[in-house]
Amino acid sequence: MVLGAALLGFFLISLDALIVTVALPDIGRSLGGGMSGLQWVVDGYTLLFAALMLSAGALSDRIGARQAYGGGLVLFGLASAACGFAPGLGVLVAARLVQGAAAAVMMPASLALVRQGFPDQAERARAIAIWTVGGAVAVAAGPVLGGALTATVGWQWIFFVNLPAGLLALALLTRIPASPRLPARLDITGQVTAVVAMGALIYGVIEGGDKGFGQPLVMASLLVALVAAVAFLTAQARGAHPMLPLQLFRSRVVAVSLVIGFMLNAAYYGGVFIFSLYLQQERGQSALHAGVLFIPMTALVALVNLASAKLAALFGPRVPMVAGQLIGAAGLLALLTVGPHTHVWTLAALMVPVGLGGALTIPALTAMLLDTVPANRAGTASALLNTGRQVGGAIAVAVFGALLAGADTFLTGMRWSMLIAAAGLVLTAATTLTLPRRGRHQTAEA
Repeated sequence: MVLGAALLGFFLISLDALIVTVALPDIGRSLGGGMSGLQWVVDGYTLLFAALMLSAGALSDRIGARQAYGGGLVLFGLASAACGFAPGLGVLVAARLVQGAAAAVMMPASLALVRQGFPDQAERARAIAIWTVGGAVAVAAGPVLGGALTATVGWQWIFFVNLPAGLLALALLTRIPASPRLPARLDITGQVTAVVAMGALIYGVIEGGDKGFGQPLVMASLLVALVAAVAFLTAQARGAHPMLPLQLFRSRVVAVSLVIGFMLNAAYYGGVFIFSLYLQQERGQSALHAGVLFIPMTALVALVNLASAKLAALFGPRVPMVAGQLIGAAGLLALLTVGPHTHVWTLAALMVPVGLGGALTIPALTAMLLDTVPANRAGTASALLNTGRQVGGAIAVAVFGALLAGADTFLTGMRWSMLIAAAGLVLTAATTLTLPRRGRHQTAEA
C-alpha cells in the first residue's frame, strides 16, 4: 500500500509536466491568449515545482511524510479540478501554479514514504526501482494520453484524469500509519528569494519574447531576478540552516551533474513543447495524431534506463552519460533538416534520439551523484538535481517560445532552438569527460 500510494503520486507529478503540451493549441483556441499565455500554462507548473523542491523535503520531515503527502495530494486534486473548470487563461495559469506547489510537497514525501515502509535495504532498493517506473511511464504516456483526451473528450480532461488516481492514492494512504515528525528547520529567506528569482527570470524571458526585451517591465523583471539571486546565494552562504549548502558545489561531480541535468531537460521538454505546436499549428495534425507521433520517442525510455544502468556497471557512468548526450545532440541537429513538407513520421523518427539520449544519461548521472555525496546529503543532492532539471525545462520553454515569437517563421525559431539545445548538449558532454572515472569520485564535504 505504501508503494502503491507513492507510485501513484509520482506518476501524477511526472504526467502533469508533459500531458499539457499536446493540448496547448486547443487551450489557446478555447481560452484565448497568445504564445506567452501558453508558455505560462507549462511554466506555471514547473516554476513552483522547481522553486519549492529544495525546502519541501524539510517540510515533509517537519510535519511527517504521510501527512505532507496527503496534504499535497488533496491540494493537487483541487488544483487539477480548478484547471479543468478554468473559465479563462489567467485562472488556468494560477491553478497550474498551485499544482506545481503541491507537486513539490508530494515529491520528497513520496520517496520518504517508501523509505519508511521498507526498512530493509534490499527491499527498499527494489521498491525505489519500482517507484521510478511511475515517472518513466508518465513521461512516455504524457503526450499520447494528452492527445487522446484532448481529441475525444476535451482538453479539460487532461486535468480531470488526475482526480480518480489521486483519490485512489488517498484511499491507500489511509491504511498507512502516521509518519513520525522529525526536527527540521525551514529556510524562509532562501525559499522566498528562490521563488522571486526564478519567477522574475521566467517572466522576463517570456514577456521579453512577446513584447520585446527593451520594455521597462521586462527589464525591471530581469533586474529583480538578478537581485533576488544574489540575495539567495547570500542567504545560503551566511544562513545557519540553508536549504542549499553551498559547500556541495566544491565537488566537481555535483556542479557538473547539475549543469547536465539542466541541459537534458531543456532539450527534452523544450523539444516536446516546440514540436507539439509545430505538428498542430504548422502541419495541421490533430491533438490525437500529434500525441501518437511522440510514441517512438517515448516508448523505449524504460528499456534504455535499464541499459544505462548495465553500461554504467560495466564501463563506469561516464560512458552512458557521454554517449547519451551526444546521441541527443545528434538528434537535435538532425531535426534542423525538418522542412514544411517533411513527412510527419520522418519527424517522429528524428525525435527518437532526443528521448533516448536523456534516458541513457539520467540513471548513470543520478547514480554518480549519489555515490559522490555523503549519506547525510543524499536527499539534498537528489532534490538539487531534480530542481536543476525542472529549471532547465522551464527556462527552455521560456527561451524557445521567445525565439518562436521573434522569428520571421516558425521553422526559423524552431531551428534556432534546436541548434542552441544541441550546442548545449555537446558542451555538457565535453564537460562530462572531466569527471573522475569509476572508483575515483571526489566526495563532497558533509
